[in-house]
Amino acid sequence: MKTIDEYIETFEPEIQKTLEEIRNFIKAEVPEATEKISYGMPTFYLNGNLVHFAAFKDHYGFFPTPSGIDAFEKELAPYRSGKGTLRFPIGKPIPWEIIKKVIQFRKKENLNQ
Repeated sequence: MKTIDEYIETFEPEIQKTLEEIRNFIKAEVPEATEKISYGMPTFYLNGNLVHFAAFKDHYGFFPTPSGIDAFEKELAPYRSGKGTLRFPIGKPIPWEIIKKVIQFRKKENLNQ
């Protein structure tokens, strides 16, 4: 896959809907970021990889790098599944407010490199 559109099209409609919501949310928070596929996942890029997201069998993955998770460790604890990985169960609400905080943190981090 070469585009985020191609990636999203590979999923069933309900998953596509949520992936588009995640994509649009990130775009709204960081309109100056560009989109690409990196590591086989939709990625937003701003002076380096900003965040990645993806869909899996039973969850959506959100990958803001370890620093983006460490900065909000307590709030993200229920979703953390690895050093730089967050998991949001399919069928449960996406925690938009904490995602917003993480995206804004990563934006500042990337712009200050």
